[in-house]
Amino acid sequence: MSEPLRSDKKTLFGAAINPPVFLGSLAILLIGITTTVIVGEPMEEWFAAVQIQISNATGWFFILLVNLVLFFLVFVASSRFGKIRLGGKGAKTDFSRGSWFAMLFSAGMGIGLIFWGVAEPIYHFNDNPFVDNTDTIAAAKSAMGITFLHYGVHAWAIYTVVGLALAFFTFNMKLPLTIRSIFYPLLGDRIYGRWGDLIDIISVIATIVGLATSLGMGAQSVNAGLEYLFGIEYSNTAQIAIIAFITALATASLLAGLDKGIRRLSELNLGLAIVLLIFVLIIGPTAYLLESFVQNIGYYLDNFFKLGLWTESYQGVTNDTKWQNSWTVFYYAWWIAWSPFVGIFIARVSKGRTIREFIMGVLLVPTLLTFLWMSVFGGNALFLELAGDHSLTDAVNVNPATAVYKLLEHFPFVAISSGLAILLVGSFFVTSSDSGSMVVDTLTSGGRHDAPKIQKIFWAAMEGATASVLLLYGGLSTLQSATTITGLAFAVILVVMVYSLYLSLNTYYDEHYPKE
Repeated sequence: MSEPLRSDKKTLFGAAINPPVFLGSLAILLIGITTTVIVGEPMEEWFAAVQIQISNATGWFFILLVNLVLFFLVFVASSRFGKIRLGGKGAKTDFSRGSWFAMLFSAGMGIGLIFWGVAEPIYHFNDNPFVDNTDTIAAAKSAMGITFLHYGVHAWAIYTVVGLALAFFTFNMKLPLTIRSIFYPLLGDRIYGRWGDLIDIISVIATIVGLATSLGMGAQSVNAGLEYLFGIEYSNTAQIAIIAFITALATASLLAGLDKGIRRLSELNLGLAIVLLIFVLIIGPTAYLLESFVQNIGYYLDNFFKLGLWTESYQGVTNDTKWQNSWTVFYYAWWIAWSPFVGIFIARVSKGRTIREFIMGVLLVPTLLTFLWMSVFGGNALFLELAGDHSLTDAVNVNPATAVYKLLEHFPFVAISSGLAILLVGSFFVTSSDSGSMVVDTLTSGGRHDAPKIQKIFWAAMEGATASVLLLYGGLSTLQSATTITGLAFAVILVVMVYSLYLSLNTYYDEHYPKE
């Protein structure tokens, strides 16, 4: 096991911390939360304006970076580096492959599948820049292709490269489990100084804001389901209460530990997701859904480079649509903001895997499960639209959080299936929160795996508070804007990270596999 940073001997109210990262991150969060509360509604306009400026100026950078990361991972997996085992040649895995896949899936996508599984294909069916939407067949195929782009290997490539770098530097190079460790080949012992502190502070802020977006979406989705089943009003008050309740559950899971709490919840998530998926698949137009799953993959692969490298450059000259800013650029910023959290979590549970197994497992298995989910739920929605039933379009236009429940209305046992959907969102909600708290706790304690309970409780509460404030003062659009801002900051770190990882893999292989 790697050693924590030298500075983690400091304590504050019983918590073991790395003071510059802990206090610096806390100060930035408190300033942001306080300013948002004091300024009030105008903050929504400010966040929106900043998001537009960032997206217009750097959208091409996000798109190019994510593609380059994906190609880099393909190179590493197929190269001599693929045989390197995380932890050394004799390292053993801590979890079975099934548990490993469950934790990857739960931490990486979770709430987004429920919130956008129906809503996003419907959005793109009715409005996307690639086809004439009066051609409904072309619009349906394009809608699923775009959805696959946003939730496919491009998204998982970001998580994979951060997780791989962290696992390699932690288990093979024996450095602390913090983002700063990845820069050791470039900074040397300076990672223990101000540069390292700055890297970890940016990582903490990106993690908390990225999580806040997911928690906000989760609260809206749960609230929509509770309103549908029990008449509980859809409101900010209800959503903040949901965040508080889920945060309490997440804290309990976090205190139970990685194996007893997070692992079991992740397996529960996967089990519930499979039950709901099979129900919708069997009750719905099964043959059509399975056929569309296969065809959707074909369309995605056939248009892989067209969709993956599209930047809306020419449309921006003629009509300034900004479609890409609201969708692909935001998604990439969101995944990048999430990557410190997901990367550290994936690294923690991946010791003993070879690099080739790690890349193939993290990149492909959750992607295929996600594609199946989107094909079943989004495919059902598009089936209804093509048949002339526009109820889901109406629902999405009013509130996308209700889309999955409106879809389930078309099947029997609606109360049971809707209750299962709420339970699944809640379970994903708890897993994201407790995993994120564990990661932030690790970063702010200098890489410790055994920080005191009070510290874990504190960061879980801060995540809930951040999500509540951003949701209260601007709603989903403010959460998305804050994510884009923090995503850009971490994107710069990501560029250097890839270069640093390559240098270390090359040196490590030459030292440990000299005759191979």
